[in-house]
Amino acid sequence: MQAYVYKSLRKSDTYLYLRKRDDFAALPEAVRAPLGQLAFVLEFTLTPARKLARADAVVVMANLQAQGFHLQFPPTQPDPMVDG
Repeated sequence: MQAYVYKSLRKSDTYLYLRKRDDFAALPEAVRAPLGQLAFVLEFTLTPARKLARADAVVVMANLQAQGFHLQFPPTQPDPMVDG
């Protein structure tokens, strides 16, 4: 699965993963608005075995498949995209 990563220019250390490049229509407005302007930073192939710096690849893949996006928050904030 391809993943496209954008960083929020308004929210420090906050990243948006998309299943399709520039598919911001997948985001509800309540999620999109607080992020402000987004800058594309990376495209890569995501697999369950892929090591990610601050996220579990399996969780990211599940969110991309279910809703088309995954949000990665700074490590000091709880990640609302993970059940727990």
